[in-house]
Amino acid sequence: MAKAKITTSKGTKILIEGEPAEISQILTAIKSEESFSARNEVTHSVGLRKRTIQQKNNTATDIVISLRETGYFDKPKTLLDIKNALEEQGMIYPMTTLSGVLLKQVRKRTLGRIKQNKKWSYVKR
Repeated sequence: MAKAKITTSKGTKILIEGEPAEISQILTAIKSEESFSARNEVTHSVGLRKRTIQQKNNTATDIVISLRETGYFDKPKTLLDIKNALEEQGMIYPMTTLSGVLLKQVRKRTLGRIKQNKKWSYVKR
């Protein structure tokens, strides 16, 4: 049985015991969750005190990358499948935006695309 000690970017310490494959899955999930919930801190002056406001960076590219890391693209997905999956999560993007994001990921070689039934499908590389 393998063990792993992890310290997240926010300082949380995690101890994991299990098979190497299980630990690998957990590490991948933790990394994707951290990248998905990345935040920028903006400090504003309010009177004599300072207040920190956190803003989420949830661009279409970030969301597609997090889907890839969670294994969504293990099986081929069409543009419409991806759009519907995002809509189910409350993230509404036009197909024109998603097509550009996916094409950039194909060019970066983080995703691949194959033609099925005269339509492009996107898969994990």
